[in-house]
Amino acid sequence: MMDMGSSKRPVGLSSFRAKFILVVGGAVLFDLLVSGGLALWNVQRLSRDATLEVGQGLEAASQEYIRTYADSTAAQVNLLLRQVHNDVDTLAGVLQAQIDNPVRNSDVGAAIARTSPDSVSLSYDEKGKWSQNAPGSASVVSVWGYLLGEDHQPKPEIRRDIETSAVLDLVAPSLLQHGASKLQMYYIGPRERPIFRTAPYTDQAQTFDRLYPGHNEADFWNFFFPGLYESWQGWAKDMKTRPVADDITQTAPYTDAITGKLIVSFFHPLWTADRKDVAGTAGADITLDQLAQTVENVKVAQSGFGFLAMSDGNVVAINGTGEQTLGLRSASGASGTGVTGLERSLKGSAQPAIAKLALDREQGIQHLLLQRDGNEVPYIVIVKKLPATNLWSSGPVRQEAMLLGVVVPEREIDASLYAAQAKISEATNRIVIYQILAILMSLLIVTIAVFAASKRITSGISALAGAAKRIQAQDYSVRVAITSKDEVGAAGEAFNRMAEQISYHTENLEQLVEERTAQIADQKEEISALNAQLQRENRRLGTEVAVAERIQLMVLPLQQELEEFQDIEIAAYMRPAEEVGGDYYDVLKNGKRLKIGIGDVTGHGLESGVLMLMVQSVARALQEAGNTDAVKFLADLNSALFKNIVRTRIDKHLTLAFLDYDGKEMILSGQHEEVVIVRANGEIQRVDTMDLGIPIGLDADISAFIKTREITFEKGDLILLHTDGVTEAANGAGEMFGIERLCSEALRLKGQSAEKVVSGIVTTLMHFIGSQKIYDDITLLAVRHR
Repeated sequence: MMDMGSSKRPVGLSSFRAKFILVVGGAVLFDLLVSGGLALWNVQRLSRDATLEVGQGLEAASQEYIRTYADSTAAQVNLLLRQVHNDVDTLAGVLQAQIDNPVRNSDVGAAIARTSPDSVSLSYDEKGKWSQNAPGSASVVSVWGYLLGEDHQPKPEIRRDIETSAVLDLVAPSLLQHGASKLQMYYIGPRERPIFRTAPYTDQAQTFDRLYPGHNEADFWNFFFPGLYESWQGWAKDMKTRPVADDITQTAPYTDAITGKLIVSFFHPLWTADRKDVAGTAGADITLDQLAQTVENVKVAQSGFGFLAMSDGNVVAINGTGEQTLGLRSASGASGTGVTGLERSLKGSAQPAIAKLALDREQGIQHLLLQRDGNEVPYIVIVKKLPATNLWSSGPVRQEAMLLGVVVPEREIDASLYAAQAKISEATNRIVIYQILAILMSLLIVTIAVFAASKRITSGISALAGAAKRIQAQDYSVRVAITSKDEVGAAGEAFNRMAEQISYHTENLEQLVEERTAQIADQKEEISALNAQLQRENRRLGTEVAVAERIQLMVLPLQQELEEFQDIEIAAYMRPAEEVGGDYYDVLKNGKRLKIGIGDVTGHGLESGVLMLMVQSVARALQEAGNTDAVKFLADLNSALFKNIVRTRIDKHLTLAFLDYDGKEMILSGQHEEVVIVRANGEIQRVDTMDLGIPIGLDADISAFIKTREITFEKGDLILLHTDGVTEAANGAGEMFGIERLCSEALRLKGQSAEKVVSGIVTTLMHFIGSQKIYDDITLLAVRHR
């Protein structure tokens, strides 16, 4: 230890040691008592705050759980409806394709009549005055009395519809077996020929006779679906009059005449070939049990439930507990149209709060008081709107958005809150007890430590105090003798270092200030120069990129160039990943010969854009020079580019393919992505170009690697050219768009113009990518034979 005077000096009240014990011990004791008291107070406050936060958190979590549950259930219901929509769309697509191609329609009908006579052979029923095919066919077709001639045989035009509608036997069984579970699928003819063909086979006309007397002599559409046909005819004149931009029309739930089950029907109108009138409908029925099962399985907490209602409040799905809780009154009423609807309305509820429930918009979480066993019980209710659809219910088609509701008692949601509050209170009491014990133990330890350390610490402090006085007197040579390695010794070492630094800086302060000022000035000048250089470089690079981008856009084919070909339609789309892209496409015409090119430079940015411009320039020059040989064309183009790449030191190359068309033959050459061909009959053909060449710019002479392939290109055929920016585009989940999805979209849009094919695929692609960043250039070309 440092020399701090005699350790045998008695400890009086006026001694430093006594003062140290009184002051330090008292301060520590006071601090310990205050901090302990504050700790106990904070524990109590924390308990109250925690109870409040947990309560709010649990309430928010419970409400979020209810919202999520409602969203999930709504998604399940919507998925079921979309599956049915897709199946009806598929059936309608087959039937519409037959209508649009009368020759094929007749051929298919004649073939089915030969191979499946049970499907088209009808027997006249004397009692019912109608004709119907016998069991044994995949479908039943009913022909009403007013469609028969005097010989009780179908009129010629009705006979043709019977044969051609038999295509339902080929399609409906597979659709009934797969996809959403469907009760039946059918075709109904136009107003003047409303034959009714349904799969699977049922006693269709017999059932109608029993349940709907007089239907056989009445107009079919007006009798069963008044106002529906007229709505579709209005759509044919102007598709903008559709309440919802979709051809699918569903009915309100009603009792099926044949099965006696509650069902919902989905219709897809068929159009005449000129799209100016209605040519009948394709349809499917699903039982309400499928919708009800999804909703009735909702179980939130112990007794929470869900319900599905129409926008007018008519509840179509709910379990027994929910029906009783909401005070619903069930009733059914038959209309003159041959359907029996379900009537169970929220507006007629015995619960006033439910009867007043707002149904015209989503309200979020609502708190309602419902009467239960003579008491008012608080409930939480959330109502979600499903996507809007076209609805028919005895009159014009209107817009309908069904409602999904979730109802749960508040006391069941709050049960977890009460349990959490009890646990917090129990934990708080335990912490308080432990805190008091810790304070008492700390008091004991502090008292012992103060007495034990007072003698050791005060002597060192005295020595430091004396040295500090000498420093105050500007004697910077003073040093404290270090005789221990404890905290007092560490304080002495720190004091000595401080004294040395004060001495050094006092003697050299002016010089140090001048040196540091000079360094700062030099660094400031250097930073200013670098900033000026960086600004100049940024302006230069910005100008270069803008010029390159402008040049790149200028050399792309103009719209009028793409529209000047009589036999084919061409449409294109390009989107660079950066300001300057590395994708290439061009349409070059020389007399009657047409050359369509597409390529992809490795990477993207300025260098890729420059190489793309080289490709366009060389290709244009070779085309204008009359180079008609596909192999020599690619070889010469590669030779010129290779030399430019060597000269410019651009470490890039590109895949490149060309289509050569002279009005008769379509020749494919060069290596690039797969070429997708959609034939007029719907056949998909994918042509791999890996064996037709190698990347451009890798070698001076690639003529030995270039091959050609002739592609059949006839009326109605569609060719798609694309870069990997299309197929390798990814969504937020990391899933790529892929060649299969591209083929599927091309097949879906094959009957439309090249421009609509491109815009349709690009729309689907961008929806697939969503908010995900686009990392590669996207280029797409569609070539369609008129």
